[in-house]
Amino acid sequence: MLPPCLLRRAIFTVPLVFVVVLLFMDPVRADQEAGTAIPAESRPCVDCHAFEFMQRALQDLKKTAYNLDTRTETLLLQVEKRNLCDCVAANLLN
Repeated sequence: MLPPCLLRRAIFTVPLVFVVVLLFMDPVRADQEAGTAIPAESRPCVDCHAFEFMQRALQDLKKTAYNLDTRTETLLLQVEKRNLCDCVAANLLN
């Protein structure tokens, strides 16, 4: 734990440094672009890429759902078969 005098000094120094840094920073205008300007014609269509990504994700989900559905049906058939075999075996024993 820091001594109380260092703790007080840190509490006052950190905000002071933050305010000084903010004062010396240049404000960013809304019409400024970050980085280099890329013409609109050469930029990829973000909406198109997002749509393609969502289509692929939907296809993957459909495949996963189909696989789960198929696996569930297989497991249910195995359980039914096992129950039938148990019933037949139990009836034969009686």
